[in-house]
Amino acid sequence: MIDQFLSNFQDGVYHILNINAYDHILFLIVLTVPYLFKDWKRIFILISIFTAGHCISLALTTYDIINVNIKLIEFLIPITIIIVAIFNVFTSGKKSHGTTIGLVFFATLFFGLIHGLGFLTTFERLISSSENKLLALLEIGLGIEVGQLFIAFIVIFVSFLCQTIFRFSKRDWVMVTSSIVIGCLIPILIKSELFS
Repeated sequence: MIDQFLSNFQDGVYHILNINAYDHILFLIVLTVPYLFKDWKRIFILISIFTAGHCISLALTTYDIINVNIKLIEFLIPITIIIVAIFNVFTSGKKSHGTTIGLVFFATLFFGLIHGLGFLTTFERLISSSENKLLALLEIGLGIEVGQLFIAFIVIFVSFLCQTIFRFSKRDWVMVTSSIVIGCLIPILIKSELFS
């Protein structure tokens, strides 16, 4: 039982830290880059909402409640990241960022649903031998949560270093980081299999 938990937990962590699936890391970068260490509660809630979105979409597909077009999902994932990055560019340095938190929470949940569907093929392979699929989903979800919190901590720590040691203004740091992420995603959208 413990071995199965550890295996599922590690699979969840690996899903986030897998450098070949860097789109997930890019999303976490643009999700957390506007925040500082003092905003840790908000970051924790956002990450947890994103994880919940993952788990909900995986549960809906595992129990055949919904079916998805994987090519469409693979196209939508970079779109979600670009939307958050553009939001960062237009709101960086403005006081209004804190007042739009309800919108950010809702969007994070919705984007979590989409990103979870992108994990579907791998997830089905991981739980194929599990007797209790719901328990396996929760164990993998816990691993996803821990992996995401680890990435969020790194992003916030690098942001702290760049803003204190290298004297980047917060506004410039958020805009530059978000713009770099957008630049990384444009080739992915151009090569999308959805239009081939």
